[in-house]
Amino acid sequence: MRFADELKHAVTPRAALLVIGCLALQLLFITSYVGALHHPKPRDIKVAVVAPGGAAEQFTGQLNKLPGSPLDARPLASEAAARAEMLNRDIDATLLVNPRGGKDDTLLVASGQGGSETRVLEQIFTEVAAKQQRTVAFRDIAPASAQDANGLSSFYLVVGWCVGGYLCAAILAISAGARPANRKRAVIRLGMMALYAIVSGLLGAVIAGPILGALPGSMWGLWGLGALTVFAVGALTLALQGIVGVVGIGLAILIIVIGGNPSAGGAFPGPMLPGFWRTIGPALPPGAATWVARSIAYFKGNNITGPLLVLSAWAVAGAAVTMIAASLRRPSPEEVLLDTAPDDRADGTGGATLDTGSRA
Repeated sequence: MRFADELKHAVTPRAALLVIGCLALQLLFITSYVGALHHPKPRDIKVAVVAPGGAAEQFTGQLNKLPGSPLDARPLASEAAARAEMLNRDIDATLLVNPRGGKDDTLLVASGQGGSETRVLEQIFTEVAAKQQRTVAFRDIAPASAQDANGLSSFYLVVGWCVGGYLCAAILAISAGARPANRKRAVIRLGMMALYAIVSGLLGAVIAGPILGALPGSMWGLWGLGALTVFAVGALTLALQGIVGVVGIGLAILIIVIGGNPSAGGAFPGPMLPGFWRTIGPALPPGAATWVARSIAYFKGNNITGPLLVLSAWAVAGAAVTMIAASLRRPSPEEVLLDTAPDDRADGTGGATLDTGSRA
């Protein structure tokens, strides 16, 4: 056989298209990660200013006029109000101007939301204070765990859950001998996905919490988050496979890995990401889950309703599309024959019953 014939049999047109798709995913991966993370630049980090008299407006105006608009500052009436908003994750930091008229100020930060943002805030306010011939001390009111370097453990935990979600869904749909889903198989696969999500969510929470001590906060809360995250990603993957077949796995990777991970606020929180990634991050499972994980670990579970609704929407939509795609799909004649054949295990004849019928 000539080489050209061997090549034709070795690389079919379908395989060639899949290879081209693989190359496209690879290039998109590089573009997304490098584009999002190569040059983090703070923009509109939410900051409060607490100062005596009318000084708050003056300091707020100065901070909002910094080159590049790194801060979005607004005045607040008291330190207590500022602390409450920080713990609710409505603002990221608070400048406490010395109430006695001195030049020694304090910046309240929360490193639990990400060490990179905290370092940037400290750098910005150190430079501003030096220009104004003032000093600033830093006080961390929601510090990251000593076992959670740079506050990244929540992000890596979510990444692990997401990987498990789409890999499990892919295995359920393309494992050896598996046929495309009809309604019954779709229900079974979604049920298996839910069971896997519950188990993997618990094990991930146990590893990150009690075993490694990386994340404080409620282990039960992390378990629930993990189960919802895994199921949402798995249901999405099953839905995409139900619509476009094996290509759906690539689309799931496009949404979760290429779009979701760099925009999740892991290495760099949202205010430090370029506009595109900052916009899509909260709407994708990795970003929503990372926000919730950090809130559970360091912010008393505050301000998580929106992200949980995002994850729930992906889970419900994925399950619904999976069922709809399975219901609309018309089985091939071979599948009908296999579905209506007697159960081999019941009569102990192996494949003999089906073979005899086909000969007849």
